[in-house]
Amino acid sequence: MAKKKENLTGALKKYFGFDKFKGDQEAIIQNVLDGNDTFVLMPTGGGKSLCYQLPSLLMDGTAIVISPLIALMKNQVDVISSMSDEATAHYLNSSLNKSAIDQVKADILAGKTKLLYVAPESLTKEENVEFLKQAKISFYAIDEAHCISEWGHDFRPEYRRIRPIINEIGVAPIIALTATATDKVRTDIKKNLGILDAKEFKSSFNRPNLYYEVRPKTMDVDKDIIKFIKQHPGKSGIIYCLSRKKVEELAEILKANDIKAAAYHAGLESSLRSQTQDDFLMERIDVIVATIAFGMGIDKPDVRFVIHYDIPKSLEGYYQETGRAGRDGGEGMCITFYAHKDLQKLDKFMEGKPVAEQDIGRQLLAETAAYAETSVCRRKMLMHYFGEEYTQDNCHNCDNCLHPKTKIEAQEQLVLVLKTVQALKENFRAEHIIDFLSGHETEEIIAHKHQNHDLFGAGEDMEEKHWNPVIRQALIAGYLKKDVENYGLLKLTSAGKKFIKKPESFMIVEDNEFSEDYELISSDSDGGTSALDPTLNAMLRELRKKVSRRLERPPYVIFQDVSIEQMATDYPITLEELKNIQGVGEGKVKQPYAKEFVDLIKNYCDENEIVRHSDLRVRTVAKKSLLKVKIIQAIDRQIALDDIATAQGLEFEELLDEVEAIVYSGTKLNIDYFLEEVMDEDHVDDIYDYFSESESDSLEDAINELGQECSEDEIRLVRIKFISDMAN
Repeated sequence: MAKKKENLTGALKKYFGFDKFKGDQEAIIQNVLDGNDTFVLMPTGGGKSLCYQLPSLLMDGTAIVISPLIALMKNQVDVISSMSDEATAHYLNSSLNKSAIDQVKADILAGKTKLLYVAPESLTKEENVEFLKQAKISFYAIDEAHCISEWGHDFRPEYRRIRPIINEIGVAPIIALTATATDKVRTDIKKNLGILDAKEFKSSFNRPNLYYEVRPKTMDVDKDIIKFIKQHPGKSGIIYCLSRKKVEELAEILKANDIKAAAYHAGLESSLRSQTQDDFLMERIDVIVATIAFGMGIDKPDVRFVIHYDIPKSLEGYYQETGRAGRDGGEGMCITFYAHKDLQKLDKFMEGKPVAEQDIGRQLLAETAAYAETSVCRRKMLMHYFGEEYTQDNCHNCDNCLHPKTKIEAQEQLVLVLKTVQALKENFRAEHIIDFLSGHETEEIIAHKHQNHDLFGAGEDMEEKHWNPVIRQALIAGYLKKDVENYGLLKLTSAGKKFIKKPESFMIVEDNEFSEDYELISSDSDGGTSALDPTLNAMLRELRKKVSRRLERPPYVIFQDVSIEQMATDYPITLEELKNIQGVGEGKVKQPYAKEFVDLIKNYCDENEIVRHSDLRVRTVAKKSLLKVKIIQAIDRQIALDDIATAQGLEFEELLDEVEAIVYSGTKLNIDYFLEEVMDEDHVDDIYDYFSESESDSLEDAINELGQECSEDEIRLVRIKFISDMAN
């Protein structure tokens, strides 16, 4: 065995230039060389690729690596091919022409090819199966193996067909590798690949060099991101967005603000994607704005920050994406922007999917929400999710540990939770337990007749928001466990049963609150926040009142609060600069009163000798200008709004967002034709009168006042008509 180890170290030096292995790499490689099935759970940056690359170079035959990403294949084939004249690596996928495919096949049959990368779709093609039957296969490596599981963050049905195809081509040892997998996903992978007896190698999920922070996602999130990047000049970073549209928009905004950035998503030409990837690796650009299509297998060790513009769909996805920061062990900042409405949007995307898939998706979303909202150490939360205990009280490298909240005693509340779980036969999820304790007679409560139980409503004196942290922190402390196999039902542990009999102190921290209200974040150089100029803000509001009285229109019709607050922060002193303010467009700038506002700001700056820092003023771009033009043209042609939404691939609520932005920025739109078709005339008049008399355009206030008679969409539609009539 000692000789084998020595040979392995020599081979590592010969092919890869490293003097020693990392973590379990050597043991994993030896297990593969011994012909055993192997399961590897190794976080991003741990060196998974080496675990199949090195044994492939040392064994007879060709190792087949099944990977979902063409970009990853090309990257790794180039690396292997540069290491040795004797060993060849190839990939077989849809990007190759016939002559290239013939060359690959010839090299495999000649015994030259040590590594063959294939996508699962290519592996299952009949002609490829027939060809590979002729080849000598050393082993199969299943990369990104979490794609097999419906509980994984990137489930791909074609991965489910891998085992039957292997049986057809010819059985050989299997090594399955993934950077992120819960116990449930791990079992799924091994069961589906038929390797239940595989030797498991599980590395720690702790990445101590990564800093985790969750920030409230405000209307000014673009500005917050630009300021963050400007505070870390020249550093490489990735920004993840859920939609391709947002990826392209944000990349344009960054470029307009002199940040070397590019967009990356699966809808772009493959040549452009390859070029962007190369530009990032070669540091011709600093920032990639991407969907999750970017980053898997990209070996850039010095990514210094990963920003999530949108909350990811699962903690597994989040962990893998943040894991692309600081792979060299250096600084890695992971900043996530979170708002409840993003979760609601993700939840809505699940409608229409099979019920089981919706259930899994919602459980994964609930875990993500718990992580975002918690005040507990984020490292502790992440590691607990992946089945690993983090014993430190303070990791000193996440927002919650650097700014800890005061702990409060929750012994009594925990006893109530544990007794309720026990009384309800450990057969319900956290949401039901909270409804039960809060005394909510929901459909499910009534269906099970739980409203008649002695404990029903036992916690109604406590605010509902306090129950979530009690349950979440009881899970981390080991008093409760979640049955993931069975809809996430809460079960008592032996420690939980003991706690009921003999309660002791149980200190918790309450969750962070993420307000949906707009707040202006303006980071200073020390990473703190500085408020808008209160004196200027008051002067601008006073001017707005005067203009409002003069024109006999509500103040918010002149400029929204968000616009006034940004003016009081950015000090625009020309009409051109005013156009960069949120909610101000060409239409508003053309209003006679616009000049009064910039003149007031200019005089204020002169009198108070205010130096305006140009780098703190974010330049905007013509966001979604093409979409806006299409919407305006369609409304001019009197096309029904729901038909416009369908034609542009938008949800109806998203279309209303766009139309609101158009009218608030000063463009007049006439939607009377649509209102006449879908709304009662009296309702239109009532809502219109409400906004005429109200000092606020707040949707929430309007719903509270009118909600019994009118729907939210109806209120929004009439508000659009009102703003268009009055402001433009």
